[in-house]
Amino acid sequence: MANMVTIESKPAEGAFAAPADAKPVAAAGAAPGQGLQLTERAVKRVRVAMAKEGVSPDEGGLRLGVMGGGCSGLSYSIKFDAQPRERDRIYKFDDVRVFVDPKSFLYLHGMTLDYEETLMRQGFNFINPNSTRSCGCGSSFSS
Repeated sequence: MANMVTIESKPAEGAFAAPADAKPVAAAGAAPGQGLQLTERAVKRVRVAMAKEGVSPDEGGLRLGVMGGGCSGLSYSIKFDAQPRERDRIYKFDDVRVFVDPKSFLYLHGMTLDYEETLMRQGFNFINPNSTRSCGCGSSFSS
């Protein structure tokens, strides 16, 4: 199975943004819906990947970002970082830390990161209410 990133736009009114069994977890000290959310599945997967990559949960974490590019103008960036940068927002989900730079936060505020693993595909899903359009390739969006 190939790892993949799926980008979802804002759902239609009355529709669910995340699968019914995906329970978002608010960051420590943040009210639900503020900042970022990760589902329990995403937290577990990030934890496993950090251990595999040798990233210390005490110092390092997952970096989420947005950069210019792709069919729709913006692309998500996801990688591990050894430590946060000076102006990063830091979210903590149990022992998993997520770093977001100030510019990316403008596009990621209110987003939920989910992880899906099925027979057909596996990967992270960015469920972003700020996304107004995504393209057919599934790797870029516009806001």
